[in-house]
Amino acid sequence: LTAQGIVIGTLLGIVLHVRFSPDDQQVAVCAGNQIYMLSAKKKAVLAELNGHLAPVTAAEFCTWEKSMLISVSEDRTFKVWDYSTGQLIYQSAVLTAAFPLLSLLIDEENKQIITGCAEGQLWIFSLVSDHNYRCVTHINLKKEQEKFCNKVCKSGKEIGKGQNTSKLCKTNNRRPEGSVETSLPILLIEHCDFLVCFHNEENITSALNTRHFLIGSSTGLLIIDLANFELEGFLTYKDCSDLSIQFAGSCALTRKAINGKVLCLITSMFEDIIAVLEVNLAALVRTHQSDFLRCGNENSLSVIARCSLLANSPLCKVLKKNLKEPSGKTLGVKSTVKDQPVVFHNKIKSSGYTAAPQMTMFSSNNNLKKKEVSKWKASCKCKNKEYPLESYPPVKYEKEISVTCKPTPICCIQYSGDGEMLACGLSDKTVLIFNSNLTDTHNVFSGHDGAVNSVGWSHDKKWLVSASEDRTLRVWSVCNNKPALVLGKEMFHKTVRFAQFYFMDTFILLCCGAEFHLLSFHLDTTKDDLKRYKNRSVYKLVQKFSMASTMEITSLSAVNDFYSYIVLTAGSNRALEVFDLNAGCSTAVIPEVHTRSVHQICQNKGSSFSTQQPEAYNLFMTTAAGDGIKLWDLRTLRCERRFEGHTTCCYPCGIAISPCGRFIASGSDDKYLCRRNSDGNCDFTVVGDFLGLLERQPP
Repeated sequence: LTAQGIVIGTLLGIVLHVRFSPDDQQVAVCAGNQIYMLSAKKKAVLAELNGHLAPVTAAEFCTWEKSMLISVSEDRTFKVWDYSTGQLIYQSAVLTAAFPLLSLLIDEENKQIITGCAEGQLWIFSLVSDHNYRCVTHINLKKEQEKFCNKVCKSGKEIGKGQNTSKLCKTNNRRPEGSVETSLPILLIEHCDFLVCFHNEENITSALNTRHFLIGSSTGLLIIDLANFELEGFLTYKDCSDLSIQFAGSCALTRKAINGKVLCLITSMFEDIIAVLEVNLAALVRTHQSDFLRCGNENSLSVIARCSLLANSPLCKVLKKNLKEPSGKTLGVKSTVKDQPVVFHNKIKSSGYTAAPQMTMFSSNNNLKKKEVSKWKASCKCKNKEYPLESYPPVKYEKEISVTCKPTPICCIQYSGDGEMLACGLSDKTVLIFNSNLTDTHNVFSGHDGAVNSVGWSHDKKWLVSASEDRTLRVWSVCNNKPALVLGKEMFHKTVRFAQFYFMDTFILLCCGAEFHLLSFHLDTTKDDLKRYKNRSVYKLVQKFSMASTMEITSLSAVNDFYSYIVLTAGSNRALEVFDLNAGCSTAVIPEVHTRSVHQICQNKGSSFSTQQPEAYNLFMTTAAGDGIKLWDLRTLRCERRFEGHTTCCYPCGIAISPCGRFIASGSDDKYLCRRNSDGNCDFTVVGDFLGLLERQPP
């Protein structure tokens, strides 16, 4: 049929892309190196935007900023224009070495732009006014696709006992061996929201509304989750038996999914063929997620202990059978005073012979002043005050103190559970304890022969455990500057990287090399007058647990404030492993958690000053240098959120979760303390609300 309509432009050159403005009054036409702003009602050129050095491949209007247009080009840059005046607002650097930018999408909700190149790489940039168009994240779709196939094949091997593995890999889109590797040009990026239904063990169906964006490439369709920027599923054209097109030259997608289905129109790269596909995205994502979940435990994991201790559990053996006490002595009881000659002297005040006998014993002091009583009540009330869940994170700068007279790196830092004291491990081999107001030093512990790697408080706030580079571990009493328990170099073949109390101060966990140790202990600070230098504290190795396929454990985390069987470890192989100490074995492994080794695992351990839902304790976070922060759910073993935006390329910057469980704080190489919102953005103030995850039922 002959095309009919209003002619608004002629002799513009080879047109690669056209886009209507939000009010439908203007049309942006990408022809050659220029962008023409045409009137949608009549034949008139309103403006010409010049600046690209190669043909412009895509352009999009910004809906929340008036007169803003963003364009990408084969010169491998994107530009931001004010099309009402024709001025260039911003020009990016060259993003790729030799591959042109082909597609562009503006995310209105997160105020971001997403652009893709001919090599299969995605960049996401922030359009927030004070973010200066910084890069939020960079995604390599080829690597994501390979990682996705490896996960599917691993799950297939574990669930496919007796099944045909090659058939399983073929249905899950694994590239067969011997095939030619093709490029992955990103032809189209489009938003799509749809419901994903899960079925749990009790056959109860729960639906989750997820936000994704679809990527149309020359070989297939890919589904990316906007929350964690991970590949959720993909479909190749070769797998469609009724489709004769195997390589697409262009594609188009419907913006809204109906019953989880979208229509995809593709054109052949080598023939004059057009095809329309109906793709059930919800079923595609649900199938792959069920494959991943089936390769884990049959029962979903939980940080809070749901069952009693097993008879053969390493935790149960120690709790039922305490450590043997030293022979001839009773632990915890001071030695009796032996008969000795009595010295009569009027200058010895401690003898008591010169003082009148005390007739009344243990009398209470009832002569307290009113001010002292009110002050005591106020302090007790302050300690038991509930943490306000609706409050905002702290953004006010309070004070800065110098822990030593000369510059000394602080290797680790941790608050006590009641928030009254702060422990710091320094590189000068000492451990310092400050009061919470940071006005004076409560105590100084010295004795290590190397930098202190980690410090950990006991649940009763009376003890402190420290690990050092000198391959020793020490347990200190808060009221005494001498160690109550020392584990020497003869016990550890490598440096102790991390140590903490575990199971309500019943055990000590420490990692050394590729394994972590579970120790039971008994601390005794009483001294004998004749054997005052003899240490009466004892310990016993309960069991060692090795992390699979790694050279060293880089981080370890477990909850000590309540009974939990779960221990999380991360290794130098970039994997994360979950151990169930009730069963005494490893229960799940998550490979390739980050692009680099995880240097910190931060669990939502809660606080005695706030109340959270039980499901909230199943959330934990991991961070690695150069790869941002990821939020994980132990029930599904999936990354639920990914936080990007600031630089952590050189130093292992730490992360922390607020006592209410609503916000996370993270350090950065650029000297900012960042706030993160639930969408994963960072606005350099304070940090992200993820309580919405708790409403989700575990599959």
